[in-house]
Amino acid sequence: MVELKDSGLLKQAALVNGEWIAPGADAIDVVNPSTGDLIGRIPACGRSETEAAIVAATAAWPEWRARTAHERSVLVERWHALVMENLPDLARIMTAEQGKPLAEAEGEMRYAASFIKWFA
Repeated sequence: MVELKDSGLLKQAALVNGEWIAPGADAIDVVNPSTGDLIGRIPACGRSETEAAIVAATAAWPEWRARTAHERSVLVERWHALVMENLPDLARIMTAEQGKPLAEAEGEMRYAASFIKWFA
């Protein structure tokens, strides 16, 4: 398992319409390619889960669109802050999933976070 400061960041489920879908019989093993260790199992989401996610996103859109630009900016800024606060753990998860060096994963997380910041 990946050693994290906040173990709650390593979700072994899919978030659809505000609810976590746990892996069932068709779960996919997530394996560290550099060690072969099992990191976790995630649900093998298919058509029904995809359609449910699309329906949920479509239903959420009017509320998001009704928010002011400032309100949306505050929420996206908070997302950016959460990524930066949890960057070490997120990079460790990425390293375990992909087998890449930790420094490279940290750089990738910073790069990804820069896009969140830009859109805020």
